[in-house]
Amino acid sequence: MSFHTGLGWAAVGVLPLLIAIGVGASRYAGLRHDKGIVTAALRALVQLAAVGAVVGVALQHTLGAIAFVLLMFVVATVTSTRRLQHAAVVPRQWMYCAAAIGAGAFIVLLLLILPGVVPRNPASILPMGGIIVGGAMTATTLAGRRVLSEYGSRYGEFEAGLSIGLLQPDAFKLVVGPVAGDALLPALDQTRTVGLVTLPGAFVGMVLGGASPTQAAALQLVVLIGLVAAEAIAILVVTELLSRSSLPDGRTVSS
Repeated sequence: MSFHTGLGWAAVGVLPLLIAIGVGASRYAGLRHDKGIVTAALRALVQLAAVGAVVGVALQHTLGAIAFVLLMFVVATVTSTRRLQHAAVVPRQWMYCAAAIGAGAFIVLLLLILPGVVPRNPASILPMGGIIVGGAMTATTLAGRRVLSEYGSRYGEFEAGLSIGLLQPDAFKLVVGPVAGDALLPALDQTRTVGLVTLPGAFVGMVLGGASPTQAAALQLVVLIGLVAAEAIAILVVTELLSRSSLPDGRTVSS
């Protein structure tokens, strides 16, 4: 089987079709993401084209790779903050997102890079940073939106907890705690089914690059477990910070 990097006319024709299918499915199911699918596709096209040159420079220097990972962190924070604001506006929300993503991503990255589990070079730091930061961002967004939605729909139970003497963090976590962990399910399912349902990019890329299946599997295992750890930390931090924040009236929170 041969692989080539050019998109070719077939891909140019298929990509709009895939977008149309996504929009059609969203509209038929009432998901309200018709515009978002088109916008995401166009942004991905422009951003990947623009970032390609920057990544080429970042891959030549360790400091450049670290700087690019920090840029990813900033963009991830902005993205999660915007998503959470759709559910409810909480003071210092961006700081909570930054703390959750930063704690999850950078603790795991330091544990992988400093001891040399992952080679300390730009070609390893940059993609690993992107994978871990992206996972922490997704977990922060899903957990934040899920717990705020649950808080809004079960506001009466939250008030009841306060009325019997529970502190705000305890009452909040009593209501939302069971659903916060839902944000970890995608990472857990991916880890449970790796090799059976999915063949993740790190594994396939290493095999195609000439590494042995054993080496590729070892790296992929590190990536998957690192993702689970980073996302678990992010969920813990964002839930804890939201529980201690100046919460809005639950009746104003969007479900």
